[in-house]
Amino acid sequence: MTRGERRRIWSDAQKHLVVLEAMQPGALVTEVARRWGIGTGLIYTWRRQMRQGELGAMPVPAFAELTVTPPPAMAEPEPVAAPPEVPAKAGAHDPGRIEVALPCGATVRAGRDVNEAALRRVLAAVRAR
Repeated sequence: MTRGERRRIWSDAQKHLVVLEAMQPGALVTEVARRWGIGTGLIYTWRRQMRQGELGAMPVPAFAELTVTPPPAMAEPEPVAAPPEVPAKAGAHDPGRIEVALPCGATVRAGRDVNEAALRRVLAAVRAR
């Protein structure tokens, strides 16, 4: 009869390496655990211990230096003409009528029974012209 394998003893530095590798963007804990020959639960335990300070201080993330420069001078955009005034002509025969005057000069009229998705498509198409 033989005994099973002894438990491995991990140093704090090794635990840090494993946890930091598992915390990299795009890293999968299952792949990291398989590479190191440990269970995923151990990585989560070590990560919790790092956050609580039981394995020493958690490393501070490094930040990239950022320099903000103003954009190059651009010509002033042309002012948009005000939409034409559209007189409301809703009468007793068409209550609930909607009229939308767009900045391009187009006017869209819809009754109360118009489908919302259809109206959105029409407005998007007219605005794109």
